[in-house]
Amino acid sequence: MYNFNVRVYGLLINEHNQILLSDEEEYGVRFSKFPGGGLEYGEGLIEALKREFIEECELEVEVTNHFYTTDFFVKSAFNDSQILSVYYYVKPRGIFSKICKNALFDFDDEGDIRQAFRWRNVDDLMTDDVTFPTDQRVVELLKQQWKKV
Repeated sequence: MYNFNVRVYGLLINEHNQILLSDEEEYGVRFSKFPGGGLEYGEGLIEALKREFIEECELEVEVTNHFYTTDFFVKSAFNDSQILSVYYYVKPRGIFSKICKNALFDFDDEGDIRQAFRWRNVDDLMTDDVTFPTDQRVVELLKQQWKKV
C-alpha cells in the first residue's frame, strides 16, 4: 500500500505585484513555500485551503482559479509518502495584518515550529526562492504566465 499526501497552496498576489511566501522551520528543518498545507480527512481542496490561510495567515481568502496540480512524482521530504500538490490563486477577504519580513528565515519566536512571511516581486521571483520541487515548478509556470500579461 502506498501513502499519498495531498497538499493545497494559495498564490496570493497583492496590488504591488508581489507574491506571499512563507518561511518555516520545523524541528530544525528550514524551508520556504507558498502558504497552505495538508488536506485533512473529510475536507475538499477549497475548504482545506481556506482553513490553512486562516491557520497560517489569520486571513480569510476567496479561492479564485486553479493554477497547477503536480504532474510528476514527488516524494515527501519528511516521510515515505508521495506528494500531490494543488495550487490556486487566492484573493484576500480582509486585510493581511501579519508582519512581513525582508530577510529569509527572520523568525520572531523560538520553538520547534516557526514561521515568517515575505512578499517577493513576481518579476524578481526565482525558483530558489522556494524549497520544494513542486513549488519551484509553480514559480517557472508563474513566470511564464506573468511575461504574457
